[in-house]
Formats: sequence, structure tokens, C-alpha cells
Amino acid sequence: MLRRSVLLVILALFAIIAPRIGSAQQKPNLVGNYLGSLGPLHLKLHLKANADGTLQGAMDSPDQGAVGLACADFHYNGKSLSFTVPIVHGTWSGTVSSDGKLLSGTWNQGSPMPLNFARDTFVPATKPTPVDGIWLGTLSAGKHSLRAQLTIKSDQASHEYCTFDSLDQGAMGLECAKVVLYGNDFSFDVPVVHGHWSGKLAPDDKSLTGIWSQGTPMPLNFQRQSTALAAKPIPPPTFDPAMPPVPVAELQSVLDRDLASALKNGALAPGTQAGVAIGVAQHGVTRVFTYGTAQTNSIFEIGSITKTFTGLVLAQMVAQKKVKLDEPVRWLLPAGTVAKPEGPEITLLDLVTQHSGLPRMPDNFHPADKNNPYADYRAADLYAFLAKHGVAKPADPPFLYSNLGFGLLGQALADRAKTTYPKLLQEEATSPLGMKDTVVSLSPGQQRRFIQGHDAEHHPVHAWDLDAMAGAGAIRSTASDMLIYLDANLHPEKFSSSAASATPAARTLSTALTQSHELRADVAPGMRIAFAWLYNTTTGNYWHNGGTGGYTSYAFFNPKSDDAAVVLSNTSSRFADLLGEHIGERLSGKPAISLSN
Repeated sequence: MLRRSVLLVILALFAIIAPRIGSAQQKPNLVGNYLGSLGPLHLKLHLKANADGTLQGAMDSPDQGAVGLACADFHYNGKSLSFTVPIVHGTWSGTVSSDGKLLSGTWNQGSPMPLNFARDTFVPATKPTPVDGIWLGTLSAGKHSLRAQLTIKSDQASHEYCTFDSLDQGAMGLECAKVVLYGNDFSFDVPVVHGHWSGKLAPDDKSLTGIWSQGTPMPLNFQRQSTALAAKPIPPPTFDPAMPPVPVAELQSVLDRDLASALKNGALAPGTQAGVAIGVAQHGVTRVFTYGTAQTNSIFEIGSITKTFTGLVLAQMVAQKKVKLDEPVRWLLPAGTVAKPEGPEITLLDLVTQHSGLPRMPDNFHPADKNNPYADYRAADLYAFLAKHGVAKPADPPFLYSNLGFGLLGQALADRAKTTYPKLLQEEATSPLGMKDTVVSLSPGQQRRFIQGHDAEHHPVHAWDLDAMAGAGAIRSTASDMLIYLDANLHPEKFSSSAASATPAARTLSTALTQSHELRADVAPGMRIAFAWLYNTTTGNYWHNGGTGGYTSYAFFNPKSDDAAVVLSNTSSRFADLLGEHIGERLSGKPAISLSN
């Protein structure tokens, strides 16, 4: 449900031209591929030389699905090298070994971290195996067809390697794992998307026939190709010039101008049926305004921003001494659901900080209706998965975004409270906050205000209903209600714990909100995590976004600058993220990512 990776959504951005670097004849040749690691993240650096002696390059973070992040501003004198990755506001600088095989330096994306690259020394097999080569297939997903491309190679030790490209999504070079060729049987995993393919090689070695499983098994057959296809490059973002920080009262007139192109022939153009509702708060002043088909009281699915509410419910129950952060999740589930592991086990804190080691989705997730995929995944299915998978915690698990983890957290908290997630949400969060339009199930009146959702091609799609996974993304809300929520996060002190007439949930709300902001773990350089809220160490923004089949959302709040914003969209695209970032940059007086494209 999270549409944005920690660095950025998957992109294919190559061929950024850099400044001249002068004569390269006396310098180590840097053209090639380099491998590095940043904490738990595996990185790839691809360097090329242009005919005029300039360097160009791109960086991949396959573990996050971020591929082809364009590099720029190269400076290379034979001994030192530096470059930027503009789209993630990152910089690398360091030294080059005399043979060009090692790049030793520092990555800075808010805070400096060591990052060394070593040249990829893969040596191909003298005699390729029958599956080595380039393969192209088509995956049919509902109304959509997605081209899938495999590049398979083997080394001199007969180990198979492959990369997976989703050409139409611009997701290139996704690393395969567990690549196995046994006779004519061939299989591989794509860990970053939790996908698995298995099938057979035809006797003539020209086709691979099998099944792709990424929650739902689907046929995916490949045909051998002589050359690889390249994804259509997505241009790097452009930025509108900075202007003085815009007061909330003047923001709509600024956005009217900034959105003019999108309203005429872009994401919000007539005929798209697209609409966005925007809520902004700054120093106690709030505004709600809309564009396109949205009304100020329109209700949207907020997707994974739900996770922050689940985090608040956890903080409430901790403040009320109903649970403890270090409590194993197993203790909250029905007796006998899952066996006690031998070593460390997953706790509530592990779940709310996305450090549980659980996969993104359970492997028994098989929707009966692909248009409403979460509707029939019940608590019994969740418990069955846990019984098989277990709740053992890996040693030092890294950040791994998991809808499963938050679905489990929401269900476990509801089990402890002996209620359902929707009722628990109302009791612990929305009712004490006074949020009347923030619900899981809509009343008849709310249903009439529930704006139709659309896919990326602007076709109407079915709303999503979540059961056991509700804690990961089930909530619907309005921009006005979300402003109440964001203002509460900006000012937890507003909620007095001493009022005699307050409910137990209201009395602990201030403490719970404050606790939910405490930074608990690292995500990536320049990014940390609190109770579901991601935190940008450079800007001071707490943020989260979300996406379902027909809706996207983005929200942030910044206690230091005392401002917040939410963008709710009825289209499955990146527009809500871009608009949310744009608003934050206008409020702070920085160059703003352009909305004209």
C-alpha cells in the first residue's frame, strides 16, 4: 500500500549528462558496474563514459525497488570522485583506487554514512546454460497487461543469476534470488516485490512456461529474445523556483498557478474524473480546498496512512497499561495460535517500526476478487499463516515495509481489547479526537459522499474492504477530518489529561500522541521511523502516504515549523505524493517539485 519507497518510487532514469572531466587517458577507467552496501541495503552504481569524455551514471537500490536513480554533477580528477543523486537529495564523494576497482567514500542524505563500492567482477560461464539469455513475457492483471523481461546469466561455477524488469512500470533490474535450474525445471524469486516464478523450459529452449505468484498465482510465459528491451525513460523531476514561504491563507492562489497545466491537460484535466482534496494547517490557521471532481466533504480511502492510526491505538493502549511495547505479539493472539519460538520473538514495537522481519504480504493471500483483494482475508487466514511461519524474530532485522506486519498489529490489539479493529479505532483514536468522518465502514450518508476511485488510466475501480488486514490500510476519511488528526499531532498538549469528564481514551491521548512521535529505529540514511510515521532528518517532517486500487494519499506534519498538510486523491498515481511534497516546499520557501508534468 505504500507507493513510495524509502528513497523514491521505482524509476528508470539514465543518461544524465555531467560536466566535462577532461582527459581520461591518465585516469583509472571507471566505466562499469560497482556494488556497495549501506546498512542492510544493497546498492549498485552504473558508470558510463560519453564520447566527449564526460561521465554519466545511475544508482539502484534493489532492496527498495528503486532502480535507475540518475546521478549528476560528476567531478573526477583521477584520484577523487564525487556525484549527486538529485532525486533523493543525496551526495557521494570519495577516492578512487589506482586500478579503479574500489571507490571509497561517504554517502550524505541528511547524515553522512560510509559507502564503498567495489567493481562487479562477475565472470560469465564459458558455456551458457540452456536458460541463459533474454526472455520476454506478458502478465495479465485485470484490465492491464504488463510486459515482464528476464535477463538470465550463469557464472563459471554454474550458478544462475537473473534480473527482472517490469517494462511498463519502469521497474528495471530487480534482483532475483533462489535461481534454480534443475533439468528443465526453472524457478526464481524476486524478493523486493515478494514474487515467485516457477515453470519449465521447452525442449527447443525457446520458451519458459510457468506461474507467477505475488499473492495470486497467474500464468506468465516467456519467449526467448535476441535483444533486450529498454523501459521508456522517465525524465528527472524539475523544480519551480523558490519563493518566500507561503502563508496558508495565500496558498490556494499559489497552487492555482502551479496546478494550471495539470488542470488543463495533466493529472487533473477535464475528462479524467480526477479530484484532490487538500488540507493545510500552519500556526493554528487551517484551510481546505479542492480541485477537479472533489468536494470539501468528499470521503477518500487513505490507504497506508491507516498505519499511523494503528500506531496511535498502540500508544493509547500502552499509556492505559493494556499492553507493553516489548510484549510478544504472540501473547495478544488467541491461545494456541502460534508456537513459542526458541529464541527472540516479534514484539509490538517491532511491528509498529517495520522491523519485525515479516514479509510484505502473507503467502496464503489468494483473493477471490482481484478488484477487492483484501475483502476475504480473514483472521483465521492470518492465524493460519502465523502458525506455519512462526513469530521468531531474525537477528537484527532491517527495515522492511510490511502490510502483513501492520495487519497483524491491528488484529492483535483488537484481540487484546476483545473487540474489532473498527471499534477499537473509534474508541481509542477517532472518538476522542472528534473525527466523525474517519471510519472503516461508511454510513449511508457517508457513502453518498464517497468519491469514486480510479486506476492510473482513469477507469473506475472497486473500493477496497479490509478485514484481518484492516490495521494496514482500511480507513476512509476527509481532508477536514485529517486536519483534525494532523493538528493533534502538531499539538498533543491541547488534550488535557486532567479533565474529570474525559473518557479514559481522551485522558491518555496527549501522552499517546507524544509517545507515537518518538523515533525508534533507522530506515535509511536521512530517514527514521516512529510509530509508523517516517521522519525526514533533514526537513523535520513526519510523513506517510498510502495507496489502494483507486486512491492515493500523502500527509505530513512538522512540529518545528508548526505546519502540516494532507492530500487525498481519487486516482491511483504518484500525483498525491508530488503535490504533498510541493505544498511542503511552498510552505518552507524551497524550490518546489514541478506539477506541470
